[in-house]
Amino acid sequence: MNTDATGIAPRDERSLPGDDRVRLTDAASVELAVRLAGASGLARSSRAERGEWLVAIAEAVEAHRDELVALAEEETHLSAARLDGEVTRTATQLRFFAGVIAEGSYLEATIDSPDPSLVPPRPSLRRMLRPLGVVGVFAASNFPFAFSVLGGDTASALAAGCPVVVKAHPGHPRLSRRITEVAQAALAAAGGPAGALQLVEGMEAGIALVQHPAVTAVGFTGSTRGGRALFDLANARPEPIPFYGELGSLNPVVVTRGAIGGADGAAGIAAGLAGSFTRDGGQYCTKPGIVFVPEGAGFEAALVEALAGASPQRLLTDGIAAAFDRGSVELAERADVELVFGGERAGDVAAPVVVATGTSAFVAAREAFLEECFGPLTLLVKYADDKGLDAALAALEGSLTATIHHAPGEDVAELAAKLEPIAGRIVFNGWPTGVAIAWGQHHGGGWPASTASVHTSVGATAIRRWLTPVAWQDAPAEVLPAELADGNPLGVPRREDGVLRLG
Repeated sequence: MNTDATGIAPRDERSLPGDDRVRLTDAASVELAVRLAGASGLARSSRAERGEWLVAIAEAVEAHRDELVALAEEETHLSAARLDGEVTRTATQLRFFAGVIAEGSYLEATIDSPDPSLVPPRPSLRRMLRPLGVVGVFAASNFPFAFSVLGGDTASALAAGCPVVVKAHPGHPRLSRRITEVAQAALAAAGGPAGALQLVEGMEAGIALVQHPAVTAVGFTGSTRGGRALFDLANARPEPIPFYGELGSLNPVVVTRGAIGGADGAAGIAAGLAGSFTRDGGQYCTKPGIVFVPEGAGFEAALVEALAGASPQRLLTDGIAAAFDRGSVELAERADVELVFGGERAGDVAAPVVVATGTSAFVAAREAFLEECFGPLTLLVKYADDKGLDAALAALEGSLTATIHHAPGEDVAELAAKLEPIAGRIVFNGWPTGVAIAWGQHHGGGWPASTASVHTSVGATAIRRWLTPVAWQDAPAEVLPAELADGNPLGVPRREDGVLRLG
């Protein structure tokens, strides 16, 4: 996910009656898209209606699966099997958020009855979360379905009642246009507002989207450089808006000495690492990019053996491939680094690279080693003792995940406590490259993993980013949302006078 989501030559064409074509400027394209989205009336729809529309979009995507997968395979070079699975994930996300809004607890509905005996007296207060308004979403390159036009940001925003304007990723423009058409047609056929989902393209359009005064929040998945630039734009607006960026992440892994001596041993852990950091060319935001291993435990040799049959893979774009070449060569040629494994390149594809260093060198050159290299590369940091490991862990930045490989029964509570401040999700004896769609999921972390570590871009609470609280004081019954009405006619979970009632 950590690729530049803003780099594309300006272009935008829209069909008009009679097959005439007009070319819109980026600013005009964004203005039209935001205006159409804002006029869609999505915020006035009910939760039940939005749930039906999300399911309708999911069914339409599945119905067009073969066509969409073929487009994505041609544009991204990802395998048809991987893309087919991603279509399923995308439809699952849409249905998941339909379920989230049907359940209703995300609204944080709260009622406090009036009590004149209190000091100060308490009026009647009813509070819940309401949609912010038009949301901008920047699509990712490496997940052309699940983190793109109809990805989690879009699904959660539509569920919240926020119309969405997506800035397409240049890595799959035709797919982006087609899946937008599929979704809009599904909305219209289900009686929903087709205008609630819009698409714009181009770097300048992306900038204009962030700066548009009617856009209330932005979700971004991409590079640290591109995300930081847009984050600064969002904050420099006359009226700053939330910018929820998922950026760079190294996802550290700690392998304990106990794990090396355990049932899986060095060979088993190395095989798992090899599969994880090379999966789909290492183009995952959760790729384990730095692995702390015991010095002298034979892990390097085990990893080389595990990578013996690894094949070069074509990366998503020429730009990503060129950046990987530069980054991997610069790292491998450092005097304080040992090249453990460097596969043979073949044409425009990337082969796995493993480099190693010690804890002292890692701490001394922290900034260089913490530079993410997007692609099939991982850095081994060899530690001699707990003191060296602790110093290296203290040098880490925020990440989406952290992983601990340990022996059964081994006490790793203290180690986990050291990783908690930097990671949004801690994995034990597994690998972080799978991100489940669930109520308990958290996909975020401290900078540079994200711009807002208290929020997630995957899981039920992703919807919270597109909502804002409103309290009604001594309000007439007719102005209250149905979810706050007396008697709880919609049966949503509510906190009433401090007591949580489940409907």
